[in-house]
Amino acid sequence: MSKVNVVIGALAGIAVGALLGVLFAPDKGAETRKKISKKSKDTKDSLKNKFNEFVDNISENFGKAKEEVSEMKEKAESN
Repeated sequence: MSKVNVVIGALAGIAVGALLGVLFAPDKGAETRKKISKKSKDTKDSLKNKFNEFVDNISENFGKAKEEVSEMKEKAESN
């Protein structure tokens, strides 16, 4: 199992737990809906940030790998 799947699973579990906690809280319906809306937005923002970090990390690693391949190619051509 990759780290990405673990992170996504953990975030999904946290979101479900938070949602269940809000649903079973002894508040009025309007207040509960506000809390659900806020938790949903917070979770969406968190997932978006994690995804952007993941994409940035992949892009950075791809760039490094591309540079290494270019360096190896230059060394091979010079020999």
